[in-house]
Amino acid sequence: MAILVCGGAGYIGSHMVKRLVENGEDVVVADNLSTGHKKAIDPQAKFYQGDIRDRAFLDRIFLNEDIKAVVHFAAFSIVPESMSEPLKYFDNNTGGMITLLEAMRDFGIKYIVFSSTAATYGIPEHMPIKETDSQKPINPYGLSKLMMEHMMAWADKAYGIKFVALRYFNVAGAAPDGTIGEDHGPETHLVPIIMQVAQGKRPELSIFGDDYNTPDGTNVRDYVHVMDLADAHILALKYLEDNNQSNAFNLGSSTGFSNKQMLEAAREVTGKEIPAKIAARRPGDPDSLIAASDKARSVLGWKPQYDDVHDIIATAWKWHSTHPKGYDDRN
Repeated sequence: MAILVCGGAGYIGSHMVKRLVENGEDVVVADNLSTGHKKAIDPQAKFYQGDIRDRAFLDRIFLNEDIKAVVHFAAFSIVPESMSEPLKYFDNNTGGMITLLEAMRDFGIKYIVFSSTAATYGIPEHMPIKETDSQKPINPYGLSKLMMEHMMAWADKAYGIKFVALRYFNVAGAAPDGTIGEDHGPETHLVPIIMQVAQGKRPELSIFGDDYNTPDGTNVRDYVHVMDLADAHILALKYLEDNNQSNAFNLGSSTGFSNKQMLEAAREVTGKEIPAKIAARRPGDPDSLIAASDKARSVLGWKPQYDDVHDIIATAWKWHSTHPKGYDDRN
């Protein structure tokens, strides 16, 4: 039996596919390649190109493949874009979940691990953020993901589809062997943007706001390595296969680093000057987001291997410095 990875050509999804293949699993990837890269997909995985909002496309996969569980990454995820194009996010993210759950129901597939986000919490009530804290998103991206969590909860009640929602904080880094990494167009994530400045592909780093309620005035975020994230998904699949109840877990390092601290760490790792300037705030950005991830560690047995942001940045630098044009396919 195989595991279906929706969005398996994307940044996090491709690392998940790589880890599943390494663990000897049969893997099927579904991706429309709107933001992902075919070259990022492990050649041992079976690839279907299409959109999960297309029920006929999903039916073809479930009829052709013996799927035992779904890992769902397929979503738009750029916060500022969601503020200017909210309907695009509800159509793609929330709409895609409806079609996927309907297909899972009809084909009797009972397990789904979902790529959720810290953005479902909105402005934190306290730090670190716990899974039991209120979820009040302040942007359409976060709301679309929260709606997807609610949909899975109701699908569990109605159809017995068990789920794990994994609420990520900031994901960074690349496969340690340098074979795959982060390549978005346009790039909006801090670490790869810093890498592009270090490469000379950008003239400088823009730090969006220095008047936040944080120690140095810049946003504070919790960074987790992409392979540690993939390992958490595998543990979540096992958790569901062991007949546990649906659940939600934060995934983060439990340590916050400001944008300025990340810049300094990158300068140390790369040995580059990396020019930077302060720019205007972006809409929808909370001051700080730091996870309490002890639940994932105790219940799932998750043990992140990358606790130091210098090590996370080093894997990102290995990918970017050996792939200066990324995947260079844009298809």
